[in-house]
Parts: sequence; structure tokens; C-alpha cells
Amino acid sequence: MPVSPKFMKKESTMQLNHPELTKQALAILRKGTVFQWYFIPLFAFVVYIYFSEIEKKNWKGIAAGLSLYATHWFYEIINALIQHFSGYALWTVPTGTSFLLLIGVGWELSMMFAVSGIIFSKILPSDPKLKIFGINNRILIAVGNAALFSVFEIFLAKTPAFLWIYPWWSAFPVFVTVYIPFFLMCNFAYDWRPKIQKAVIGTLASVDLAAMIVFAGILKWI
Repeated sequence: MPVSPKFMKKESTMQLNHPELTKQALAILRKGTVFQWYFIPLFAFVVYIYFSEIEKKNWKGIAAGLSLYATHWFYEIINALIQHFSGYALWTVPTGTSFLLLIGVGWELSMMFAVSGIIFSKILPSDPKLKIFGINNRILIAVGNAALFSVFEIFLAKTPAFLWIYPWWSAFPVFVTVYIPFFLMCNFAYDWRPKIQKAVIGTLASVDLAAMIVFAGILKWI
């Protein structure tokens, strides 16, 4: 999965942010050399959260969690494909993870997204039609959550562990094109009928799985 050479010339015309760290990220991609033991308890905590919600029969919360997580994986696969075809991903994780799943997501971030939908569904009003400041609460809360995550990502981008390489990729594009869709999916999935929840989440998860099999497993692109 080398950096595409035909795009290397663009570095002279566009001021990229530490493009050399892409190679560093690719060097640890799905390699056990960076493994840390907290990988296991972190996974256990995520499983515990889901099992607790299953025990409570909180199927709506579980749907919110799985829908956001499936969306997260879809975006991460797209980001990895962007790296394959252009040479650089929109966001990159070059260090600081116990296991790099894809170019832009380590195990820790992925586990956080695995439970984010469940966590943030707990602040949703019981009435999906309720308006706050004249705006449907599902939409307003999605925008608010997206803003929170985007601001936090500004902090992450200032650390060695998370990188925005392109100068035009920053908090606002992340807010509009990534996190608003994440939380809209989460909030709307919470209210869907079970049949629709299963169809949408199942379809998206199947697309993610098929993409990983083809692009990561067979073609070795990501």
C-alpha cells in the first residue's frame, strides 16, 4: 500500500501537513508490533456496554449505536481508499494506537465510536417530533454532538497521534461532511421501526464487510 507516486509532485504546489507520516502509518497498519494490553479490556468494556443494553432490552439504543458504528466504518473505508488513489488520506493515525485498523483509525477511536451512538442516544427526548428553538430535536442534537466532536478533533489534530494532511481539511469540513451524518444516522435510527433498523444497519454493515474483504483482504489497497 505505497503512496501513489503520480501524486508526489503535488507536494511542491500544495503545502501538506507532514505527508511523510503517511508512510509511518502504513508501516504499522494491522501489525502486532504496536500492540498494548489495554486493547483487551477496552474491547471488554464495549462488549459490557452492549450486553447491558441487551439486558435492559434497549433495542432503540443498540440500533443507534450500531448505525453510527457502521457509518463510521463506511467513512473510514472511504478515507483509506482516498489514500490509496491519491497518496494521502484526509485523516491519518501515524502513532499512538495499540492496533491500527485502517489508515485513519486506531483501535481506541474505533471502540469509542462503537459506543458513541448508545451514549448519545440517552440524551434524546422521548418525543421525536419535539422542537427545540424551532428545530426538530433529533436534528438539533445531531448538530450539537457533531460540533462537540469536531472541536475535540481540533485538539487531536494538534497531537502526534492524529493528522490532517490536506490544508483544506479542517474542523468545518469534518463537522459538515463527517459528524453531522454520523449523528443524524444515529438519531434517526433510534426512532425507526425495528424492521427498518435491521434493514438499514444490516445493509450498511454488509457493504462495510464486503469492502473490507475486497479492498483490504483481496486487493490489499487499504
